[in-house]
Amino acid sequence: SVIRRVAPETAWAASGAGEALIVDIRSDDERRRDGIVPGSLHLPRTVLEWRVDPESGWSNAHVVATERRLILLCAHGWSSSLAAATLVDLGYPDAGDVEGGFEAWLAAGLPTAPAAERPAGALPGMAPPD
Repeated sequence: SVIRRVAPETAWAASGAGEALIVDIRSDDERRRDGIVPGSLHLPRTVLEWRVDPESGWSNAHVVATERRLILLCAHGWSSSLAAATLVDLGYPDAGDVEGGFEAWLAAGLPTAPAAERPAGALPGMAPPD
């Protein structure tokens, strides 16, 4: 009840309008296998809190410097709901997620792209948007 869930088409439109940043919390393996949302930011669920907290010392500047709404995307729309609720607790009151996750994204026929490999030695969740 503390997050706004949106349809994949709504998330894509908000991203394209510069109103939202789609944050992909899926694993590297899922992204390599299934593809990515163009323009999304990869913050694996395992490091999400550190990357969004400007006080952590390990934050991703592409998140903490934006005033756009964060819309989380997971594989099926379940873990992203819990993660978005955590972001609300961390000070992102407008955080939300994509209903149905990447599976619903694909079913809606929205754009995807192949995932780029993370450079050797690069920390997860520190890259710019795809």
